[in-house]
Amino acid sequence: MRLEDRRTGLERLDRETCVQLLAGESVGRVVVVRGGSPEIFPVNYAMDGEAIVFRTDVGTKLLAGPRSPACFEIDHIDHDTREGWSVVAFGQIEEVTRFDTRTWARVHQLAVVPWAGGTKDHWLRLAPGRITGRRIGD
Repeated sequence: MRLEDRRTGLERLDRETCVQLLAGESVGRVVVVRGGSPEIFPVNYAMDGEAIVFRTDVGTKLLAGPRSPACFEIDHIDHDTREGWSVVAFGQIEEVTRFDTRTWARVHQLAVVPWAGGTKDHWLRLAPGRITGRRIGD
């Protein structure tokens, strides 16, 4: 069943569709709050169920992410047809450490290969409490 916003004409995507779209991509943007301001970073990622997993080095994502609300966004736009979609996952970031052996083993099997240089030894996981999505066009 298609849910449409009467005011904008945008289709509202259900959680299952949003998770499928997240699983079909490998690059997105994570937003963390540092000093009261949002900071946005592109990351390579993979899915662990509904959770988004990405790797990082020491820096803002690692230092601010686990201590504040965070969100993650992906989208697809076709400029020629003026169609597209966007998915945003809201939640809390946690660092995956060896203390959680099951999660550690599971996420290390994921194909998370950062494009950016550096060691990226820290594995972060955003477990969304809420996921929203919108689509324009057919």
